[in-house]
Amino acid sequence: MRGRSAFVSGVVDAPLVAVATPGAAVAVATAGAATVSGCIGIALGLLDQWLTGHDADVPAGLARLTRLPAGHWTGEHAATDILTPARKGRAFASLDALIARQGGQHVLYGSALALAAALQAWSRHAGTPLIDLARTIIR
Repeated sequence: MRGRSAFVSGVVDAPLVAVATPGAAVAVATAGAATVSGCIGIALGLLDQWLTGHDADVPAGLARLTRLPAGHWTGEHAATDILTPARKGRAFASLDALIARQGGQHVLYGSALALAAALQAWSRHAGTPLIDLARTIIR
């Protein structure tokens, strides 16, 4: 399993768009919109899968290669809190504690930031343009 699939009306890849732009996610499901909980769940699930080193399609050592971008970002503390359990395959299982410590909005932004960092590391390692990689592995 490489990712989660959700095409809304066959037009928009909602998880890819919503994870890339957390402000596009909505709290309650509506036609054509990804939910906040769905975006967080997809991001944490993918990080758990990718960073443990058990997926043959993922570059060896991706957890070690994944670093958050420099600068100050909304959700950066949550992203740090997400990457630690994700390296052990437990980010999704840690969701309640993450939200209690960081708050839902920070977990949403932090999960997007952590996923973007993993994608960037994978893209650099594979020599594949980031957008091409994202469209291939998040489906």
